[in-house]
Amino acid sequence: MFLRCTHAAIMALHKIKAYAQKGFRWIFPEPDKAEDGRDQWPSRAAFLLAAMGGCAGQGNLLRYPSVVYNNYGLQWFIPYLLAVFLIAIPALVLEISIGQAYRGGSVIAFNNINGRLKGIGLGPVFVSLIVVQYFTVNLAWIMNYFRNSFTSPLPWENRIEDFYNNDVVANPAPIAGSLTNGGNNVVSYTSYPAIGLIGETVGWSAFIWFLIWFSIFRGVGMTGRVVYFTMGLPIITTIIFVGRALSLDNAGAGVKLLWGTWRGDQLASGTVWQTAVGQVFFSTGIGFGYFTSYASYNQKHSNAVMDAVLICGSNVLFENFAAFAIFGVVGFLRRWPQDGERLGAFVVGFLTLPEAVLQMPGANFWAILLFLTLIVLGFSSAFVMLDVVATLLVDSGVKYSRPAIVTALTLVSFLMCLPYCTEFGYYLLDGVDRWINNIALIFVVFGEVVSATTVYRWTDITGRVGLPAFIVYNLGYFGGLLIGVTVAHGVGSAGPGAGAGFGFFVVCTLVAGFIAKAPASDSFGIMSKVRGQASQLWYLAFYSGNQLRRDLNLVVGGGKNWNIPSFMPVLLRYVSGPVLAIIFSFAFPEFHTLRYDPMMITGFILSILGMVGVLLGFVMPRYYDAFIPVHRRDEGTQVTVLNEPTGQLDTLSVINSDIDGGESGSREKSLSEGVRSGNDSPELRAERLK
Repeated sequence: MFLRCTHAAIMALHKIKAYAQKGFRWIFPEPDKAEDGRDQWPSRAAFLLAAMGGCAGQGNLLRYPSVVYNNYGLQWFIPYLLAVFLIAIPALVLEISIGQAYRGGSVIAFNNINGRLKGIGLGPVFVSLIVVQYFTVNLAWIMNYFRNSFTSPLPWENRIEDFYNNDVVANPAPIAGSLTNGGNNVVSYTSYPAIGLIGETVGWSAFIWFLIWFSIFRGVGMTGRVVYFTMGLPIITTIIFVGRALSLDNAGAGVKLLWGTWRGDQLASGTVWQTAVGQVFFSTGIGFGYFTSYASYNQKHSNAVMDAVLICGSNVLFENFAAFAIFGVVGFLRRWPQDGERLGAFVVGFLTLPEAVLQMPGANFWAILLFLTLIVLGFSSAFVMLDVVATLLVDSGVKYSRPAIVTALTLVSFLMCLPYCTEFGYYLLDGVDRWINNIALIFVVFGEVVSATTVYRWTDITGRVGLPAFIVYNLGYFGGLLIGVTVAHGVGSAGPGAGAGFGFFVVCTLVAGFIAKAPASDSFGIMSKVRGQASQLWYLAFYSGNQLRRDLNLVVGGGKNWNIPSFMPVLLRYVSGPVLAIIFSFAFPEFHTLRYDPMMITGFILSILGMVGVLLGFVMPRYYDAFIPVHRRDEGTQVTVLNEPTGQLDTLSVINSDIDGGESGSREKSLSEGVRSGNDSPELRAERLK
């Protein structure tokens, strides 16, 4: 009898264990596997929602309306939409395409473009790791508001600024430093009277980090489920909030401020153009690495160009739709723009919107809805940033499981965020955020768009035109940018700077064309020689970007997929690159006026260290090999033939899988060898024809 009972108990325990394991796998599913063995999104919709969640964050509901408020009027949409089409979409196409084609995070992807670009690939990982630390603390402050939204009456009634400064942030005012007249020397440095940890901020930060860990520790299988909530809920709540805001008294006057006003004279100011580029740049989320990382989990031949357009387009639609809520509140509060007064993002989120909520019937409900929306939007951006770092470590071949890596990474990140939870944390956040965004992030994206269109298959170019011509042309490009911004800031006018920089570029271009090797030709005469040298200039100016486009289209284009358009590399190098260089140049004069603040100095030094890390990868690339698995370190080193597609992309799926031979593998290997050797084999001719 006893044995039968024991046996029954053991069987029951086995059943319970089996059901528990089944339930665990259902709640935390393992990701699907692609043919090359890499984790894969459960669906294309999951990838799109995760990518949209990365860019559709608090910046859409807070920063964008503030920027538009300061530049109100329909004229705003001219520079804004130009920036979307000329900068955001091309850069997004690049990041998604290389992640999908090269089957890895940003370090592996840029190593495939050129072995010296591993630092460029590490740059987005650095930016995401730094930003996510203080981003979670910002979410902790919102959680404080969310908790207090259940109290009636709302505790910030009649003390909105006092509640924000003393109850939420709880940072005593610093003793401000100063510069001498003229700003040549520091008279005194800003000092901060308190340094203790703030318990509630630490607690809410720990809670946010737990949610981040929960969302990504099992990989894209679990993340693919979480994103339906993190994107679905904010869309629903934003629609509700927009409807309520537009029903407020005088809301129409606020909406008319944006959609019914025209101030054409503003287009003559460089400020509105710079602001539009900056907004599109930061709102889209380029340069954080998560588009490349997440695209690497796509099916290899997904429609990358269409995905990029959908992601960027949805971001534009969401932030402009959300702006209706803010401008409805602006009309209700009758807070009209004043000359010299600019509305910041924190003012909208923590002061203006809570004030509007107080005036609404059922204030607690609307407060809960508002801060829940902000929390979920911010959370969807936070976990994708940490996932960039997790992807780097998992791809590098660290001998630990993904759950173990993500757990350790989450704990370390929580400890790194503690300085922002102190009584000087708000000021540290401001200093780090300002310079990471204005220096490190812009430098990283500049490096991405310019390097990919400059050094990809550069030996093809030097073999065609000669190394001296290649060096002189690129000296003109980079030297022209440096001379242009230096002269412009030196004389205080953009015109002379543009003239000096462009003039230097033109001179170097002409010299490069003159010293370039003459192409082989059966024709004689001066005109034939001129045409030949002009063709050499095409190779110097456009070959790298155009060949990268052609090679990527072998994977992401063709069939029903959208091809990467031929003008995209031109936009990346000759529009995005110079624009980013100009924006980057404004950061250093600004820091010069703030160098008396230790928190500003901290953020500035941190951003410079990030830049140095990127540049060291170009000078000493072998030190970055630790971030790439051994069997993939030789990718990007294959011998190529001028104007011929590379065989590398066709064979990546074979190299990275456990397949050992087979008819398909032999065919791709043969094709790859044919491309590398330049032999026009029957298989290669058939592949070209197909």
